[in-house]
Amino acid sequence: MPGGRNVLDSKDEVKLLRARIGELEQRVEHLRVSRRVLMNLLEKVEREKVALVHHLEKENVRLQRDNKRFAKWIFSKNKEIVELQEKDNVDTSL
Repeated sequence: MPGGRNVLDSKDEVKLLRARIGELEQRVEHLRVSRRVLMNLLEKVEREKVALVHHLEKENVRLQRDNKRFAKWIFSKNKEIVELQEKDNVDTSL
C-alpha cells in the first residue's frame, strides 16, 4: 500500500507543521512582550533623562547666580583694599 504510506506521512507532516506553527506563534508572542518591555524601559530612561537635564539646568542657573554674587563681593573687597591702600599712602605722605 504505497498510497497509505503517503497518507500517514502527510498526517505526520501536518502534525509537525502545526506544532511548528504553535512554536512560532509562541516566539512571536514572546517577542511582542519583549518589545513592550523594551519600549517601557526606553520611555522610562527618556523621562529620567528629561528630569536630569531639567535638574542640571536649574543647578546651572543657581551656580551662575552664586558665581555672579561672589564676583561682585570680590570686586567690592578689592575696591575696599585699594581705598585702604590709597588712604594709607596719603597718611604716610603727610
